[in-house]
This record gives sequence, structure tokens and C-alpha cells, in this order.
Amino acid sequence: QVQLVESGGGSVQAGGSLRLTCATSGYTPSTNFMGWFRQVPGKEREGVAAIYTPNDYTYYADSAKDRFAISQDRAKNTVYLQMNSLKPDDTAMYYCAATIATLRPLSSESYQNWGQGTQVTVSA
Repeated sequence: QVQLVESGGGSVQAGGSLRLTCATSGYTPSTNFMGWFRQVPGKEREGVAAIYTPNDYTYYADSAKDRFAISQDRAKNTVYLQMNSLKPDDTAMYYCAATIATLRPLSSESYQNWGQGTQVTVSA
């Protein structure tokens, strides 16, 4: 099992940047995919970005591919989401998730382990 803790959220103006961090612990070698998801109250949880940890292959939602970047630091057992050119529509609770294997890295149904979330608020 892997435990996940998100941090780095906050309030920023449109056009600003944030870097989210997902700290992992536990049996991390069993985790092959790490994903970032976001959710607004009353809406479906949306996949933002994911990474295949053995070789750093990345996946992005259309809304994120030009502005966001997911990366990992194996030595620190952490995964990051660099968010640039933030928009008010990016406002959401952001969650980190982990799974062993999936054909759909950006689907929330693919993940078993979730963090508690970190809030991102972007003002116009």
C-alpha cells in the first residue's frame, strides 16, 4: 500500500503559477502510475495529468497539456504538478492518486489509492 499527501495549493491570480506536490510513502515500487485529478463540488472528478513511473512517460488532458507538467523525483518519492498560466476554470480540489496498472491513466476509475486533496483557487 502507498500513502499519498498533497501540498502546494493556494490562491493565485489568473496567469499565475503553482507547483503541487504529492509525497508518497509505503511500498512505492508497486506503483506504476501516478495521476493528478481535480474536482469541483457538484461535478465529476477530472483527470489532469498522469505519469508512468518506470520511464517517465506522461499523459495530459486537453485542458492541461499546454500549461501543466507532471514529473517525479524518485529519490524523494514525490510527484509534482507544475501549473502555469492558470485560469479561473482551474479552480478545484486537486487530488493525487496511484495505481499498479491501467489502460486509462486519466480515468479516476483506474486508481485505488488517493490523497486528501489540496485546494487551488484562481481569481480573475
